[in-house]
Amino acid sequence: MAWVILAIVVVLALVVVGWLWTRLRRTEHLQDRFGPEYARTVDEHGDARAAEKELAERESRREKFDIRPLAPESRARYLERWKDVQARFVDDPAPAVADADRLIGEAMRERGYPVDDFDQRAADLSVDYPDVVENYRAGHSVAAGNGSADTEDMRQAMVHYRSLFDRLVEREETAEPAGVER
Repeated sequence: MAWVILAIVVVLALVVVGWLWTRLRRTEHLQDRFGPEYARTVDEHGDARAAEKELAERESRREKFDIRPLAPESRARYLERWKDVQARFVDDPAPAVADADRLIGEAMRERGYPVDDFDQRAADLSVDYPDVVENYRAGHSVAAGNGSADTEDMRQAMVHYRSLFDRLVEREETAEPAGVER
């Protein structure tokens, strides 16, 4: 009888250790995959378990997308349009920031990301670009503002947008999205 109880205790202990190990691996995977976005999501939820559930759902949603690279001619067209937006910023910053926001949305759509809702768009981008998605949120906040942003805020929004734009159009010197191999 004592052996049976001991065996049950050992099996239960192994189950608990296995469960804890699996949770630890999941946490490590999500921290590695999402970087600063992991901490932001935990702060937003106030609970690591809820944040990890959301991040895992983002990964699962992202896997269903058909994300594709831009064709060389599209890439060239986007780069030219970005140069125009930057040039217009000097004389008319607010419309240039709005154009940058739209340009990123167009590039996302062409790459295969859904773009209907901003919060969902940012969540989807966080799977592939966790290191620059917060820049996108900050830039969009200025672009969507009620005109209260000063020139420095708008300049910073353009810098934020540029970090994501470079990744979306896959400039030669930028890396692939997180978790994507060639």
